[in-house]
Amino acid sequence: MMKKYFGITLMLTVLSTAAQVRDKKATEILDAVVEKTNSYESFKADFDYTMLNESAGIDETKEGTIWVSGDRYRLNIAGQVVICNGENLWTVLEEDEEVMLNAVEESDETITPSNLLNKYNEKYKSRFTGEITENGRVLQTIDLKPEEGKTYSKVEVVIDKENKQIVRFTIFDKNGSIYSYNIKNFESNIPLGENMFLFSEEEYPDFYLIDMR
Repeated sequence: MMKKYFGITLMLTVLSTAAQVRDKKATEILDAVVEKTNSYESFKADFDYTMLNESAGIDETKEGTIWVSGDRYRLNIAGQVVICNGENLWTVLEEDEEVMLNAVEESDETITPSNLLNKYNEKYKSRFTGEITENGRVLQTIDLKPEEGKTYSKVEVVIDKENKQIVRFTIFDKNGSIYSYNIKNFESNIPLGENMFLFSEEEYPDFYLIDMR
Protein backbone atom coordinates (compact mmCIF):
# COMPACT_ATOMS: atom_id res chain seq x y z
CA MET A 1 0.00 0.00 0.00
CA MET A 2 2.75 2.46 0.88
CA LYS A 3 4.39 1.95 -2.50
CA LYS A 4 1.25 3.35 -4.12
CA TYR A 5 1.39 6.37 -1.80
CA PHE A 6 4.80 7.15 -3.28
CA GLY A 7 2.99 7.69 -6.56
CA ILE A 8 2.13 11.15 -5.32
CA THR A 9 5.78 12.17 -5.71
CA LEU A 10 5.59 11.11 -9.29
CA MET A 11 2.35 12.95 -9.80
CA LEU A 12 3.61 16.22 -8.38
CA THR A 13 7.23 16.21 -9.25
CA VAL A 14 7.71 14.94 -12.68
CA LEU A 15 5.11 13.63 -14.84
CA SER A 16 7.97 14.23 -17.15
CA THR A 17 7.09 11.13 -18.98
CA ALA A 18 7.60 12.19 -22.53
CA ALA A 19 8.93 8.70 -22.57
CA GLN A 20 9.67 6.43 -25.51
CA VAL A 21 8.07 9.09 -27.59
CA ARG A 22 5.38 7.98 -30.03
CA ASP A 23 3.04 10.93 -29.58
CA LYS A 24 4.35 14.41 -30.37
CA LYS A 25 1.41 16.20 -28.72
CA ALA A 26 1.82 14.28 -25.46
CA THR A 27 5.55 14.97 -25.50
CA GLU A 28 5.06 18.71 -25.94
CA ILE A 29 2.58 18.85 -23.05
CA LEU A 30 4.70 16.79 -20.70
CA ASP A 31 7.87 18.69 -21.55
CA ALA A 32 6.09 21.93 -20.58
CA VAL A 33 4.99 20.38 -17.27
CA VAL A 34 8.55 19.22 -16.59
CA GLU A 35 10.03 22.62 -17.36
CA LYS A 36 7.64 24.37 -14.99
CA THR A 37 7.97 21.76 -12.26
CA ASN A 38 11.77 21.86 -12.43
CA SER A 39 11.66 25.60 -11.82
CA TYR A 40 10.29 25.04 -8.31
CA GLU A 41 12.78 24.88 -5.45
CA SER A 42 10.09 23.32 -3.26
CA PHE A 43 6.38 22.75 -3.07
CA LYS A 44 3.52 21.61 -0.86
CA ALA A 45 0.39 19.84 -2.05
CA ASP A 46 -2.81 18.76 -0.34
CA PHE A 47 -4.54 15.86 -2.09
CA ASP A 48 -7.21 13.19 -1.92
CA TYR A 49 -6.11 9.58 -2.36
CA THR A 50 -8.68 6.99 -3.47
CA MET A 51 -8.29 3.23 -3.80
CA LEU A 52 -10.98 1.34 -5.70
CA ASN A 53 -11.22 -2.40 -6.29
CA GLU A 54 -14.75 -3.47 -7.14
CA SER A 55 -14.11 -7.22 -7.02
CA ALA A 56 -12.64 -6.91 -3.52
CA GLY A 57 -15.33 -4.50 -2.34
CA ILE A 58 -12.83 -1.73 -1.61
CA ASP A 59 -13.71 1.93 -2.09
CA GLU A 60 -11.81 4.20 0.29
CA THR A 61 -10.66 7.79 0.24
CA LYS A 62 -8.01 9.43 2.39
CA GLU A 63 -6.57 12.92 2.61
CA GLY A 64 -2.86 13.65 2.55
CA THR A 65 -0.22 16.35 2.34
CA ILE A 66 3.24 16.20 0.83
CA TRP A 67 6.20 18.60 1.03
CA VAL A 68 8.96 18.18 -1.58
CA SER A 69 12.39 19.70 -2.16
CA GLY A 70 14.51 17.89 -4.73
CA ASP A 71 14.69 14.22 -3.73
CA ARG A 72 13.66 15.00 -0.18
CA TYR A 73 10.04 14.75 0.85
CA ARG A 74 7.67 14.36 3.77
CA LEU A 75 4.32 12.68 3.27
CA ASN A 76 1.47 12.63 5.81
CA ILE A 77 -1.45 10.30 5.07
CA ALA A 78 -3.82 8.01 6.95
CA GLY A 79 -1.92 7.88 10.23
CA GLN A 80 1.41 7.36 8.51
CA VAL A 81 4.29 9.77 8.04
CA VAL A 82 6.95 9.07 5.43
CA ILE A 83 10.14 11.13 5.68
CA CYS A 84 12.93 10.97 3.11
CA ASN A 85 16.17 12.97 3.20
CA GLY A 86 17.45 11.49 -0.06
CA GLU A 87 19.50 8.79 1.66
CA ASN A 88 17.27 7.37 4.39
CA LEU A 89 13.55 6.69 4.50
CA TRP A 90 11.58 6.73 7.77
CA THR A 91 8.04 5.33 7.81
CA VAL A 92 6.23 6.32 11.00
CA LEU A 93 3.24 4.15 11.97
CA GLU A 94 1.52 6.35 14.51
CA GLU A 95 -1.08 3.83 15.71
CA ASP A 96 1.55 1.14 16.31
CA GLU A 97 4.10 3.62 17.69
CA GLU A 98 6.73 2.16 15.39
CA VAL A 99 9.23 3.65 12.95
CA MET A 100 10.77 1.67 10.09
CA LEU A 101 14.10 2.97 8.81
CA ASN A 102 15.29 1.97 5.35
CA ALA A 103 18.04 3.12 3.04
CA VAL A 104 16.73 4.73 -0.13
CA GLU A 105 17.16 2.22 -2.92
CA GLU A 106 16.11 2.85 -6.48
CA SER A 107 14.67 0.00 -8.49
CA ASP A 108 12.33 -0.38 -11.43
CA GLU A 109 9.35 -0.36 -9.06
CA THR A 110 10.50 2.52 -6.87
CA ILE A 111 8.84 5.84 -7.61
CA THR A 112 11.00 8.79 -6.62
CA PRO A 113 11.63 12.24 -8.10
CA SER A 114 15.14 11.21 -9.09
CA ASN A 115 14.50 8.03 -11.01
CA LEU A 116 11.50 9.52 -12.77
CA LEU A 117 13.44 12.55 -13.92
CA ASN A 118 16.43 10.51 -14.98
CA LYS A 119 14.70 7.50 -16.51
CA TYR A 120 11.39 8.64 -17.92
CA ASN A 121 12.67 8.26 -21.49
CA GLU A 122 13.15 4.56 -20.87
CA LYS A 123 10.05 3.74 -18.89
CA TYR A 124 6.88 4.85 -20.67
CA LYS A 125 5.13 5.36 -23.98
CA SER A 126 2.90 8.42 -23.94
CA ARG A 127 -0.34 9.14 -25.81
CA PHE A 128 -2.44 12.31 -25.82
CA THR A 129 -6.10 11.27 -25.43
CA GLY A 130 -7.95 14.57 -25.59
CA GLU A 131 -9.24 17.62 -23.73
CA ILE A 132 -12.11 18.01 -21.27
CA THR A 133 -13.57 21.01 -19.45
CA GLU A 134 -14.19 20.91 -15.70
CA ASN A 135 -15.24 23.89 -13.57
CA GLY A 136 -14.23 26.27 -16.32
CA ARG A 137 -10.77 24.76 -16.71
CA VAL A 138 -9.52 23.05 -19.87
CA LEU A 139 -7.79 19.82 -18.91
CA GLN A 140 -5.56 17.68 -21.11
CA THR A 141 -5.43 13.90 -20.65
CA ILE A 142 -2.45 11.66 -21.37
CA ASP A 143 -2.07 7.89 -21.04
CA LEU A 144 1.30 6.45 -20.07
CA LYS A 145 2.03 2.81 -20.88
CA PRO A 146 4.91 1.32 -18.87
CA GLU A 147 7.43 -1.14 -20.16
CA GLU A 148 6.77 -4.83 -19.60
CA GLY A 149 7.17 -6.31 -16.13
CA LYS A 150 5.38 -3.61 -14.15
CA THR A 151 2.63 -4.33 -11.65
CA TYR A 152 0.45 -1.63 -13.24
CA SER A 153 -0.87 -1.47 -16.80
CA LYS A 154 -1.46 2.24 -17.30
CA VAL A 155 -1.09 5.67 -15.73
CA GLU A 156 -3.55 8.40 -16.66
CA VAL A 157 -2.43 11.98 -16.17
CA VAL A 158 -4.74 15.01 -16.23
CA ILE A 159 -3.07 18.40 -16.71
CA ASP A 160 -4.37 21.96 -16.43
CA LYS A 161 -3.75 23.32 -19.93
CA GLU A 162 -3.25 26.93 -18.85
CA ASN A 163 -1.18 26.40 -15.70
CA LYS A 164 0.84 23.41 -16.97
CA GLN A 165 0.22 21.59 -13.70
CA ILE A 166 -1.00 18.10 -12.92
CA VAL A 167 -4.44 18.05 -11.31
CA ARG A 168 -5.14 14.30 -11.28
CA PHE A 169 -3.14 11.14 -11.54
CA THR A 170 -4.48 7.56 -11.69
CA ILE A 171 -2.60 4.24 -11.54
CA PHE A 172 -4.36 1.18 -12.97
CA ASP A 173 -2.96 -1.89 -11.24
CA LYS A 174 -3.03 -5.26 -12.96
CA ASN A 175 -4.81 -6.78 -9.95
CA GLY A 176 -7.86 -4.62 -10.64
CA SER A 177 -7.09 -1.88 -8.13
CA ILE A 178 -7.26 1.76 -9.19
CA TYR A 179 -5.25 4.32 -7.21
CA SER A 180 -6.23 7.93 -7.82
CA TYR A 181 -4.75 11.20 -6.59
CA ASN A 182 -6.54 14.52 -6.87
CA ILE A 183 -4.66 17.70 -5.99
CA LYS A 184 -6.81 20.11 -3.95
CA ASN A 185 -4.22 22.77 -3.17
CA PHE A 186 -0.73 23.45 -4.50
CA GLU A 187 1.90 25.95 -3.27
CA SER A 188 5.31 26.35 -4.87
CA ASN A 189 8.61 27.77 -3.63
CA ILE A 190 7.65 27.72 0.02
CA PRO A 191 10.34 27.81 2.74
CA LEU A 192 11.09 24.33 4.10
CA GLY A 193 13.59 23.86 6.90
CA GLU A 194 16.11 21.01 6.99
CA ASN A 195 14.26 19.40 9.90
CA MET A 196 11.25 18.84 7.65
CA PHE A 197 13.11 15.95 6.03
CA LEU A 198 14.66 14.34 9.11
CA PHE A 199 13.08 12.01 11.64
CA SER A 200 13.02 13.50 15.13
CA GLU A 201 12.94 11.23 18.16
CA GLU A 202 11.67 14.17 20.19
CA GLU A 203 8.66 14.43 17.89
CA TYR A 204 7.85 10.75 18.40
CA PRO A 205 8.95 9.86 21.94
CA ASP A 206 8.83 6.20 22.97
CA PHE A 207 8.30 5.02 19.38
CA TYR A 208 10.11 1.76 18.62
CA LEU A 209 12.67 2.18 15.83
CA ILE A 210 13.23 -0.78 13.48
CA ASP A 211 16.44 -0.28 11.51
CA MET A 212 16.15 -2.28 8.28
CA ARG A 213 19.18 -0.86 6.49
